[in-house]
Amino acid sequence: MVNNMNSLFQANKAIIYFTIMTLVIIFVGLNQSWALALGIINMSLISAIMALGVNIQWGYAGLMNVGIMGFAALGGVSVVLIAQQPVTEAVDAGGLKMLIALIMGAATIVTGVLLNRRGVNKWLITSIVVIGYLFTRFYFSEASDLIEKVDPAITGYLGGFGLPVAFSWIIGGFAAALAAWWIGKITLGLRTDYLAIATLGISEIILYVLKNEDWFVRGLKNVYGIPRPVPYEVDMQKSEWFQSLITWIHKSEFELLSQSERIEKLSEYVREAAVVFVKLCYSGLIIAVLVAFVVLSSLALNSPWGRKVRAIRDNEVAASAMGKDIKRQHLQIFILGSAIVGVAGALLVTYDGIFVPAAYQPLRFTFLIWVMVILGGSGNNMGSILGAFIIWFIWIQSGPMGLWFVEMLGNNMQEGSASLEFIEDRVHYLRLVFMGSILLLIMRFSPGGLLPEKNKEL
Repeated sequence: MVNNMNSLFQANKAIIYFTIMTLVIIFVGLNQSWALALGIINMSLISAIMALGVNIQWGYAGLMNVGIMGFAALGGVSVVLIAQQPVTEAVDAGGLKMLIALIMGAATIVTGVLLNRRGVNKWLITSIVVIGYLFTRFYFSEASDLIEKVDPAITGYLGGFGLPVAFSWIIGGFAAALAAWWIGKITLGLRTDYLAIATLGISEIILYVLKNEDWFVRGLKNVYGIPRPVPYEVDMQKSEWFQSLITWIHKSEFELLSQSERIEKLSEYVREAAVVFVKLCYSGLIIAVLVAFVVLSSLALNSPWGRKVRAIRDNEVAASAMGKDIKRQHLQIFILGSAIVGVAGALLVTYDGIFVPAAYQPLRFTFLIWVMVILGGSGNNMGSILGAFIIWFIWIQSGPMGLWFVEMLGNNMQEGSASLEFIEDRVHYLRLVFMGSILLLIMRFSPGGLLPEKNKEL
């Protein structure tokens, strides 16, 4: 009997885990708010896309990329450059000089590389590079100063092209893929641990540029007012059809209220419903992107190409002896996974409506994503999605859980005591305790994750 129950659980554990997660989120919606529940769902979905990208790199090919935050930031930058309206005053003030500076910089690098390949004298190459750098720096400094002086409190940057925001998701993926190609050409010959260090370092360089080049994306001053692909809450509240829908839903309740009470309640319900409606619209868009990636990655994994990738992952020596190009396959996987992370980064900025370079920290955009993959099950796409939902839920709900824990401890402590104050001041650290505990437990009792990779003959 026990064996049958265990076999049944093993066969249906994915359904069981997702059902439990669904019930937990419904509980949050009923006891806290549906807006919070949908916010958890949307952030979990975006995190699931990032985790899927990491799973493709690590689970499929064994590539340890800990520069996730850099690729996510590139996706976010793409939203600003594509969807934001151009700042015409800044473009007129220093746009041309900035373009000249960037062209001169690129030309200097290309010229240096070509001359070096042709065996030209090193001193001549050095002289050309130094002169090119000085001219580039002159135009760049002058252009950036002119751009950043244009109403720096609100703009102070060039802006974007004013194109539909959905187009920026594609560009975000291409930007991350291009960066991955360049990084992969340099780092994929390294050992796994060296690759991790290199990707982390390069992602920090990317973020350093974004934080300090105000002319580009306002740096630490952040970019507000990102265009939306869905309606604004205020517009929904003013919409007659939406008000009529809410009135119809609460018709029986309104019949028992006076005119003034009815107006007040309607206003309250419309505000709440508008937030829920907008979040549902975001949910639909993000789910569509996630489903597309899951289907495509699953098809690729079960194709001859996917079997070859897993064979390389399991035994590089044997795969190399059979004539497989290891570095080329790793580069392909690295580019694909990074592109997916870039799309997720673009979706995140679109959802938040703000681009904050300082928010891209290793804890949030590397550690958490890796914990999601480890918890869910490396090599299993559905495991990565499950891990994203569990980890993000705990990350968000750790605050209330921490307060509850402190209250429980406080029952046995004198109010106002130094010990109680010490614990209350450090409630936010419990979030890290929860994450660390989960990681230790899963590594101890289920090293393959909650939904381990299904072993298939290659």
